[in-house]
Amino acid sequence: MKKRGLMAKKKTTINKEYVSGIGNNKQVLIKALKLMMTARQIDAKAMTLLKQGKTFFHIAGSGHEGIQAAIGLQLHPTEDWYFPYYRDLTIALSAGVTNYDFFLQCFGKAADPACGGRQLPGHWGTKKPVNIPAQSSPTGTQFLQAVGTALASERRGIRNVSYVASGEGTTSQGEFHEAVNWASREKLPVLFCIQNNKYAISVPVSQQSGGKSNSIAEMMAGYDNLKRYHIDGTDFVTAYQSVTEAIEYIKSGKGPVLIEADVVRLESHSSSDDHKKYRSIEEIERDKERCPISRLSSYLLHHDLATAEEIDDLRQLVIKEINEAAELAEEEKNPEPETAHRYVFDESGYKESLTYEKSKPVGKSIVMVDAINHALHEELRKNPDIYVFGEDIADGKGGVFTATKGLSTTFGSKRVFNSPLAEASIAGVAAGMALAGMRPVVEIQFGDYIWPAFMQYKCEIATIRYRSNDAWNAPVVTRVAVGGYIHGGLYHSQNIESIFAHIPGIYIAYPSNATDAKGLLKTAMRINDPVLFCEHKGLYRQPYAATPEPDEDFLIPFGKANIVREGTDATIVTYGLNVWDAYFISKRLEEEGYSIEIIDIRTIAPLDEETIFNSVKKTNKVIVIHEDTLTAGFGGEIAARIADSCFRHLDAPVKRLAAMDSHIPYSPVLEDTILPSREETYKAIKELLLY
Repeated sequence: MKKRGLMAKKKTTINKEYVSGIGNNKQVLIKALKLMMTARQIDAKAMTLLKQGKTFFHIAGSGHEGIQAAIGLQLHPTEDWYFPYYRDLTIALSAGVTNYDFFLQCFGKAADPACGGRQLPGHWGTKKPVNIPAQSSPTGTQFLQAVGTALASERRGIRNVSYVASGEGTTSQGEFHEAVNWASREKLPVLFCIQNNKYAISVPVSQQSGGKSNSIAEMMAGYDNLKRYHIDGTDFVTAYQSVTEAIEYIKSGKGPVLIEADVVRLESHSSSDDHKKYRSIEEIERDKERCPISRLSSYLLHHDLATAEEIDDLRQLVIKEINEAAELAEEEKNPEPETAHRYVFDESGYKESLTYEKSKPVGKSIVMVDAINHALHEELRKNPDIYVFGEDIADGKGGVFTATKGLSTTFGSKRVFNSPLAEASIAGVAAGMALAGMRPVVEIQFGDYIWPAFMQYKCEIATIRYRSNDAWNAPVVTRVAVGGYIHGGLYHSQNIESIFAHIPGIYIAYPSNATDAKGLLKTAMRINDPVLFCEHKGLYRQPYAATPEPDEDFLIPFGKANIVREGTDATIVTYGLNVWDAYFISKRLEEEGYSIEIIDIRTIAPLDEETIFNSVKKTNKVIVIHEDTLTAGFGGEIAARIADSCFRHLDAPVKRLAAMDSHIPYSPVLEDTILPSREETYKAIKELLLY
């Protein structure tokens, strides 16, 4: 019989033996073949559209289809979790993403279910109940989120599989190793799939992996409970059997599985790349001989499970379906310009519906660290979905500042637990737990050490609602100790609020006293957006920051400043510890006949502009005081907004007092030189008053 179409190609290597359970199952094999063909032809169509100038980017998965089909056909889209990487088109199709869905994203259409036209093609995502949270571009961040959903499954007593994939190059990222460590330690139901096509863009695996023979699986040999497979990912039949065993292992509760699948990359890294610049023609041709579609087709023919005509007819059907889907998608509407800024934060109205300040704080005076502790106790008791974790937070330590003392004893080690000493892990796992419907509250011991987690906050937690077009959200509360004046030196004194204020999608609280700390933290744990909760170390046990404790239903709204003192001669806008410097100086100035108004902004994002502007319009003079550096400190943003909106009401330039543009040293003499002192505060305000 003459072979036509697809089969009239160079001979390919095939698995000549049936594999138990799948090798003679025509229905599954044909389903797999169609799935793989669909992914391959979508790649081809996407490149055609790009060349026609109708789209702008594509990244192909051609050559990866075998292992992806083997996994995708054995996962459950509404029960298991998917964290696919950009080449995982076959996985996405197996989970329910349609041809039409793909081309909606390809054209950037409003109806794109993954993101509403907000992300490049290849950033998979679907709306619930299918569990594919909208994926982002940073490589490796997805591993920790998969661990987070797996941990959520474990805490709920179920073993839904969390699938997460990448290429071999991404295993050089620290977050990959952190994820494997956490998953192995906890025996979590995670399926790590490393699709090794031997190139991270242009860098070969020999320059990436430290494993024996450049094997990723060998590199991970030291992790207990981690079952490892190193398989031929271009051979669907044998890959399917390995995946079956892997899933059985995971669901037995024995631990995670890592599959290193050797695959081929039949196209350039992306439409922006030309692999002929760094790969030989001979190598590319050798890879074509291992095409997974050709291998499965040859297997079907060899075992008389399909004819060449049937296979070619299937291919033609796939091409027809893809062309129709592309045409329909191209006709869809583009996003409306006014929607570009939507869904940075929750727009459901839930935050606004909460009842705020419904009582007066009349309880016994309490220091700020105890107010935080009590807020955590009360909200853990109120909401079973709240989980608290971080470094050293469990009893008997109870946190390096004892803010979490007693929590693990009261609520148990399943809800309050120590994390590995890895900040990216803390944030990434929290993100995954939040995606699964939990409300993680994590502690980063010092703001100085939050930076390994910055990618998780900037590119993942802050963007998930926006990049998914409101389909997913991650309400993670991150408590972090910040600030100087404690002789902590360079690495225990940093101020981080201005850097995080640049990130749309994260609320930032910065209380100055116990009442506000408790009321704001309880609000943070109830709203549906991520919150960075800054706690100044110098205020934790400061007697003057001890204030009456509110009851357990007392909430303070984000974006409402507090008028600490009313006045008429000048306004001080400040936050954190500097509120108290301003307060004591204002009392000194009162003795000199001056009336000073003090605005404690309490939250940096959102900023209560109305209260600030009304005060400036009344006093006509304003100074902004903050502990961060003068250059690019958040006070500069406040000053700019005042100058922009209140210029006609000003009788003097907007004045700023901040730290020097320097790191914060250890010596008290040097620290006092860098940070704004009370005497400097007095002189600056006095200068403003006399302008």
